[in-house]
Amino acid sequence: MNQDMLKQLAEMQERMAKAQEEIGNRVAEATAGGGAVTVEMTGDYKVKSLKIDPDAVDPDDLSMLEDLVIAAMNEVIGQVQAFQADSMGAVTGGLDSLLPGLGGGGDTGSGPPPGLNRAARRASKR
Repeated sequence: MNQDMLKQLAEMQERMAKAQEEIGNRVAEATAGGGAVTVEMTGDYKVKSLKIDPDAVDPDDLSMLEDLVIAAMNEVIGQVQAFQADSMGAVTGGLDSLLPGLGGGGDTGSGPPPGLNRAARRASKR
């Protein structure tokens, strides 16, 4: 590798570190059930808050509440994936000039988020 390429890679590494820090400071919010369940998640996938409207709690129908929590979690994960893809794509967009095939043309996060756990997979089969 020549010196220009090494310099460009070092600069990109700095931009990536800054982008990752900025992503971690961002917060996404999603609701389900008309606001019955609200989830806030940071850009580094840490749940900041989970709020459940007391009216959404029916002891005789907990599966509805579980479905609302799963829906809100999947939505907020999709939002975090989207802003991560946007931020990192902007940083790695010039990577093709250095290493063809490794640029910012990756997943945009527009697809469905992965299931959270066994309960999420079970709910998706309903």
